[in-house]
Amino acid sequence: MKRYFVVFLVALICGFTSLASSLNAATDSDKLEKLSNKLEELSSSATTLQESLSLVAEYVKPSVVSLTTVKTFKHPARGFHGERRDRRKDPFHDFFGKDFDRYKQKPPEREFKAQSLGSGVIVKVDGLNGYILTNNHVVENMEELKVKLGDKREYDAVIIGTDPQTDLAVVKIEAENLIPVKMGDSDKMKPGQWAIAVGNPFGLSHTVSVGVISATGRSGVGIAQYEDFLQTDAAINPGNSGGPLVNIQGEMVGINTAIFTRTGGYQGIGFAIPVNMAKAVLRDLINTGKVTRGWLGVVIQNLDPSLAKQFDVDVTEGVLIGDVQDNSPAKEGGFERGDIVVEYDGKEIGDLNQLRNMVAQTAVGKEVAVKVLRNGKEKILTVNIGEQPADMFAGGLSPVDNDLGLTVQDLTEELADSMGYKGESGVLVSSVEPESVATQAEIQEGDLIKEVNREKISSVKEFSAALKKTEGKDILFLVRRGMHTRFVIIKRK
Repeated sequence: MKRYFVVFLVALICGFTSLASSLNAATDSDKLEKLSNKLEELSSSATTLQESLSLVAEYVKPSVVSLTTVKTFKHPARGFHGERRDRRKDPFHDFFGKDFDRYKQKPPEREFKAQSLGSGVIVKVDGLNGYILTNNHVVENMEELKVKLGDKREYDAVIIGTDPQTDLAVVKIEAENLIPVKMGDSDKMKPGQWAIAVGNPFGLSHTVSVGVISATGRSGVGIAQYEDFLQTDAAINPGNSGGPLVNIQGEMVGINTAIFTRTGGYQGIGFAIPVNMAKAVLRDLINTGKVTRGWLGVVIQNLDPSLAKQFDVDVTEGVLIGDVQDNSPAKEGGFERGDIVVEYDGKEIGDLNQLRNMVAQTAVGKEVAVKVLRNGKEKILTVNIGEQPADMFAGGLSPVDNDLGLTVQDLTEELADSMGYKGESGVLVSSVEPESVATQAEIQEGDLIKEVNREKISSVKEFSAALKKTEGKDILFLVRRGMHTRFVIIKRK
């Protein structure tokens, strides 16, 4: 009896197993069928997107150009060792004595012409004149410049103007049937939106790569003085510089400028200058050949939680004014040290880079309302924006050194009193870039740099001149912080 029961039990279990397998198979089949139906529903949308991207590429192509530049470099001829003679072993040294150096033969120099490729985009057509926007680093120090259009026509080009502070430049050609790109609004771009890069990477003309906007408002990259980059994962490689980054409507929203890489090639992070920043530069370069920027006349720093606590405010975003320059628009507008800027011309302010860019792009003479927090209370100040002095960075603030990653400013009497450096000389560190060599050397905001390679300095101008003498070598700083002074070695990358 027991044996029959066991047999029955086994048969029952096998039956359930078989039924479960049948049900699973039916379920998998149902899932596949549902997926198939869903794919059919979406295929029309996918086809539409694919056609849109293809149309964008075709639409933008006539406006994208290839730039070829030629630069000349001079190097000592190979095999010449006249400068390396050992005086003690050279028979001429005994004859000429201490004047030996005067008679030594100088090494002959040989010229080498280097050719480089870049991209550009036609942005304006005036009769036969076509204006092309590109990067400053593409045309900087060039001797010859040629432009090749999408229809294979080639022209000699001239530089209308350059702006190293944003890494932009405008060149011009004379040609017929030119088609300018359609300008978009970079302020409307958001992370996740489509981004299409068009250019000439490695000389491969009119290459199209597709990605998304990865982030907006990127700064501190160390490429230019004014940075507000669009970050994208659309492939950008050497030769893409100066080409357009466009949206899904075929409108240019940025100028491809640089990549973050540890290998020299594309690694998924590219940066583009937003077109709204480029528009103002473009206008000034075409009209006057130089860029005019707005000026407020304040020394600023980011507001962090510790500073917010000291100033008894709840906000964690905004810009703290550390100093107000005499005879500046800010001084006339009633700004004071300790004011926290939270809104400029109707737009909220998150950090100092945003404020600097907005002020720089403001038309000279425009009256702007600025909301500040003073002693914890909101206050609206009205200021007439002035014109940025041509020597502002030579005498007041020094741009972030791409090599060191720090910004310095002159030590005024007011700053010396407030920072505890009364009677001292040097330059004040106003900002330090994260993960820079300055950060690795533990240099901080508020430090006073007194010497560069044992040479005393008392201004930003002297600081810059002393740095130039280092020629890429490690640097010895004498730094004071509070009541203590120490030597700091800066190891260049």
